[in-house]
Amino acid sequence: MATYLPLFPLNVVVFPGEKLNLHIFEPRYKQLVRDCLADNITFGIPTYIKNSVGVYGTEIKLLRVEKKYDSGELDIRTEGVGVFKILSFDKQAPGKLYAGGQVEIIEDTSEEDIITKIKIRENIFQLYQALGLKKLYTELPENFTSFDIGHNLGLSTEQEYTLLQCESERLRQEMILDHLTRIVPIVLETERLKERVKQNGHFKHLIPPKF
Repeated sequence: MATYLPLFPLNVVVFPGEKLNLHIFEPRYKQLVRDCLADNITFGIPTYIKNSVGVYGTEIKLLRVEKKYDSGELDIRTEGVGVFKILSFDKQAPGKLYAGGQVEIIEDTSEEDIITKIKIRENIFQLYQALGLKKLYTELPENFTSFDIGHNLGLSTEQEYTLLQCESERLRQEMILDHLTRIVPIVLETERLKERVKQNGHFKHLIPPKF
């Protein structure tokens, strides 16, 4: 179903369920926040990528204004709601300073593959252990989704944007597992190389071979 959303393009990927804190300083986005508060509406953050506004983005709910500055600037807390696709884009919404657009809300299939999820968890454990990020692993929710971990996998902005466009959890899982199975061996080998370099010059207790 199509709907009209105020739009706030940013060069980030925001995932559904993600909490995002923003500092608002431009007049057009101060106006956007005022409209969200007055009319209890959501807005969209399409990813600004490759020097243009991307077709896909995330609908955002304003949770609260955390701080108001004398200058009129604002600190706000928001949360990602769902993914949309832009059908038409207006640099200025009718009668507004900020952008807007007609968007289609993407219906997402949340069904996951348990075996793939187990493999993802195993690879994440290896990755975080090698990087010294065990605490991050312990904070991983038991029933995590791809969007929960999307920012913590070493994905590029382009890869995160591709992840956002996947319309099912199974597809996102496949993409994440493919990424992890390629980078984890590289990270592990890098760590082994670092250990070998550290040992260079140390006294070594080596057992000569018998021949």
